[in-house]
Amino acid sequence: MRVTLWGVRGSLASPGAETARYGGNTSCVEVRGSRGTVLVLDAGTGIRRLGASLPKTLRRVDVLLTHLHMDHIQGLGFFAPLFDGAIETHIWGPASAALDLRSRLARYFSPPLFPVHLRDIPRLVLHDVSDGEAEIGEFRVTAALVCHPGPTVGYRIATPRAALAYLPDHEPALGVPSFPAAPEWTSGHALAAGADLLIHDAQYSDAEYDDRAGWGHSSLGQVIAFARLAGVKHLVTFHHDPSRTDADVDRVTGQAIAAARPRFAVTPGAEGAVFDLPATRARPAIRASRAGRGARA
Repeated sequence: MRVTLWGVRGSLASPGAETARYGGNTSCVEVRGSRGTVLVLDAGTGIRRLGASLPKTLRRVDVLLTHLHMDHIQGLGFFAPLFDGAIETHIWGPASAALDLRSRLARYFSPPLFPVHLRDIPRLVLHDVSDGEAEIGEFRVTAALVCHPGPTVGYRIATPRAALAYLPDHEPALGVPSFPAAPEWTSGHALAAGADLLIHDAQYSDAEYDDRAGWGHSSLGQVIAFARLAGVKHLVTFHHDPSRTDADVDRVTGQAIAAARPRFAVTPGAEGAVFDLPATRARPAIRASRAGRGARA
């Protein structure tokens, strides 16, 4: 599978000269299979450019939403395949205790937030997701509820040769006196275990986390500890705080790697970076810094 990062920022899009290298678009990742299956993980602002890049011959695309916070769905109305009658778009995502996915998405696809109603999209199939597995093209997709405010899932996308784990908004350390705890008590562990590539929330530095515990996000030190517990081969840090400049991302990532000394590669997510699995060598479209090229202790 080929994994391409189209948006890596958390909470709020942050374009500007100071974020140009890692990118300012919010969460969106493309996963493309060898037989042409296209999965889109989350629909942040990065999804607009992704939609414009898809082949004209594509007839189905699957969008897997982890949750419905605005930074993960704000680009959905600008995803060109939604309005192309030749393409069937499947959207997967969590329902709430009171509303199914259709009802939840209809709140966004309606005035005053958006001028187009969900009912006006020509070829749309919706799937409520909680815990479970599905076959989508050549991929086996596993979803599980994870620790984040509101109904939120993480995804594991696997072929017989490789596995990707995607946990963009995740706080497994919440309420854990000494993190990490045993694997069976750790949110998201089953999704990430043994993954070739883990894309994981790393919004805060360790110093910032104490004042933000319970907000649903992880510190860099926590995500490195989580990746070590899960036995992953390569960690991509993701959901960079909107206040982080490129220099800040380099600095806090370098500090976390120096403190934790992981025995696996750690790469800060950057828009345009491409990872081919099972060989997880990044091919960044944006010039990477020392930290951005990945680090191995």
